[in-house]
Amino acid sequence: MELVGKIKWIDETKTYGTNGFRKREVVLTTEEQYPQHILVEFIQDKCDLLNAYQIGQSVKIGINLRGREWVNPQGETKYFNSVQGWRIEEAGTAAPSEMPPMPPASAFEPAEGEANEVEDDLPF
Repeated sequence: MELVGKIKWIDETKTYGTNGFRKREVVLTTEEQYPQHILVEFIQDKCDLLNAYQIGQSVKIGINLRGREWVNPQGETKYFNSVQGWRIEEAGTAAPSEMPPMPPASAFEPAEGEANEVEDDLPF
């Protein structure tokens, strides 16, 4: 999945726990009729991807939706969702498509003189 919009806020990289887990958050404001402010988290080595970007820049972010279950001390099960970024690039600088462009419809029309000639060499 991808999100497109302008960067509203970029947090600094934060480290948690003794194992050095790193997380960095960015808020992306979508550009649609009803703009949404989406918090996207980048973790571990992906945190460094945000170094080249700044507030106000239009970007496209590749995301994964993550969900997890947690049982609190009272035995109640809770569910949490997060939006995790794995790629970011400037909007409008997408990699070229692997498929060539579709030829015009005229390329599929029969050449003049061939339209009336019908060969019927079918064996049945």
